[in-house]
Amino acid sequence: ALVTNRSRTAYGNFPRPLYSRTNSNKATTIATAIAAGQYLIKISKIPICQWSRPNEFVRILQEIANWATAKPSVCYRISQRLQTRRTQQIRQLIFFDMILQLSQPKPLQIGPIVVGFPAVQAALSGYSDWPMRVLARRHGAGYTLCEVMLDEFLVQLKDRRRTSHFLHISEEEHPVGGQLMGADPQLFAMGAERLVQAGFDVIDINFGCPVKKVLGRCRGGYHLSQPAVALEIVRLTRNAVPSHIPVTIKMRRGIDDTQESIDKFFTILDGAFEMGVSAITVHGRTVEQRYIGPSRWEFLDRVKRHVGDKTIIGSGDLFTPQDCCRMLEQTGVDGVSVARGAIGNPWIFEQIRRLLETGSLGEPPTLFAQRAVMSEHYRLAETLYGVERSGPNMRKFGIKYASLHPQYLSVREEFVRVRSREDWEVVLDKWYGLDGPGVFPDGKQHKASGSLECG
Repeated sequence: ALVTNRSRTAYGNFPRPLYSRTNSNKATTIATAIAAGQYLIKISKIPICQWSRPNEFVRILQEIANWATAKPSVCYRISQRLQTRRTQQIRQLIFFDMILQLSQPKPLQIGPIVVGFPAVQAALSGYSDWPMRVLARRHGAGYTLCEVMLDEFLVQLKDRRRTSHFLHISEEEHPVGGQLMGADPQLFAMGAERLVQAGFDVIDINFGCPVKKVLGRCRGGYHLSQPAVALEIVRLTRNAVPSHIPVTIKMRRGIDDTQESIDKFFTILDGAFEMGVSAITVHGRTVEQRYIGPSRWEFLDRVKRHVGDKTIIGSGDLFTPQDCCRMLEQTGVDGVSVARGAIGNPWIFEQIRRLLETGSLGEPPTLFAQRAVMSEHYRLAETLYGVERSGPNMRKFGIKYASLHPQYLSVREEFVRVRSREDWEVVLDKWYGLDGPGVFPDGKQHKASGSLECG
């Protein structure tokens, strides 16, 4: 076998024919596949780095190998060119380099904005404020979204200290998206204009929120039941926003699992792209499911195949770095949107990058590393909200940060009682005063926590 143990470990098991020798007196299957694969790439003029699916590429190589090994004359001519030991070593390096490049996801791009790293922080109601977004960016998130805001709220919003945090943006977090939700197409467009004025780089339309009171007011996921209204919102919003600012959409895979619902989903999907939407985030659950049951990733694969080279970002059941890498590999989406898995765990983004680049997750952050980030998070919160309001706001984050501590339950109980900076410091001194290894959060904790994202 010419595939090294290292490549097997890092990239999984390739189809068996790529390991073994067939027609060994003519050429090996792997040598034939490499030679034919290189020829295929050459004539198609597609750079290796633009192949988005390693498994799909390997399948193509296998088919080429099966075709070539059935033709002795072809194998013989190839084998004559690949005989020397030096060529065999080069052949190994070429193949491993191909797989290494193919394993790296393509840089994520949203309209004219090159995001780069394809793991983004989702909009989270009550959570994705300025401090959380900044920490996510510092730890490797390619792009972040603020918590969803209602169109009528934005239209009526006054420049006051108590509400200034909703539109607060700093230079270091660009690109950053503002997410909008509402019922009236005209108000939607006005709300989008307000987000542009505030400095958001992307305007994101929420067609996914499954919360009951939201649906009752004909907002969020409700629009998936009325394609005509949904597309009117898209049209007016796109027209209201300057052409250099991308408009995107967050949507679920439908109201329910009926064929009518699926048809309406694709009507909105195709219509939105035709109107100039730059990217669409698709959550693998229905509105009816809310957050119960698994997210159907196979539907994301179907959507990506349907739209071709248009940008699709996957969402749903992304609680660990492994989840994110599996979604990229299994569905072919252009990026992943991390929601609950990023609360109290900004390290997830750098861990995703490490896993993609090296095949290894590395070690979780130490207790001292955790303490440094938690102290910075509180400092940023005080900058945004002031001293009095920061304590109650940070309590919910502390509860999530506790999941990285070996004594999770005990630490969590301490954070539940936090009301002020003094309370926060007491918890840090008691549980993070001595350094030690941290732990990776258990994804089940997020699954059990209920709805936090409105999408």
